[in-house]
Amino acid sequence: MRVHGRIRCPLSRGHTTAFLVAAACYAAVLVAVLTGSQLVRLDWQVALFKPYKQWPQLRPFLDAFVIAGQRGPTALAALAWVSWRAGRIRSPRPPLVLCLALLLLNMSVGAVKILTGRAGPHYAQTPGAAELFHGGMVFPSGHTANAVVVWGTVAYLAGRHRRTGALIACVMAFGIGLTTVYLGTHWVSDVLAGWLAGVLVLLVLPLFEPLIATVSASVSARAAMYSMGR
Repeated sequence: MRVHGRIRCPLSRGHTTAFLVAAACYAAVLVAVLTGSQLVRLDWQVALFKPYKQWPQLRPFLDAFVIAGQRGPTALAALAWVSWRAGRIRSPRPPLVLCLALLLLNMSVGAVKILTGRAGPHYAQTPGAAELFHGGMVFPSGHTANAVVVWGTVAYLAGRHRRTGALIACVMAFGIGLTTVYLGTHWVSDVLAGWLAGVLVLLVLPLFEPLIATVSASVSARAAMYSMGR
């Protein structure tokens, strides 16, 4: 977009800074895992501690709670809400934003999972190793990234309730991440990367608002023409 002969960045300076910081932190976690740093040592310390055996009374509740981070159930719940929201404001924008967010999530997180091939704590074979390139799919944590993106997108679309939605999203994302560590399905570094990967998706969403607006207007126009022709 040009303003007075200059190209204006679609993101604010603060937003751009937040994106760069999150990207740098994500890269730092990835490098830390690839190089077998102290972060990998922490991964093993927590995994060998086996939180699910230290506090077994929490397991029934957390086994149920972690479902709030699974892609299928959360996507369906969020889709139901954005569909209601779309009807409320008479615009297809909410479902379009959610679908785009999920697409960006699956592409970005899925690519890193495939490239790193990291095995989870339950399938680890070499103590102290990062367990990379073993055909696993745990880095970054999909549960965690999905919780950040889905609940964060709901907050993004919540209108005047955005602050409340953001607080709920933070609690859910934080809780889901720690729960996967408790259950032993993810390393600590998986969760750190999952949080950052999800945040990056949310931060990049505003860049697609012009496209979303164009598609939304087109869908609304077609729906209006269909209604008039009936």
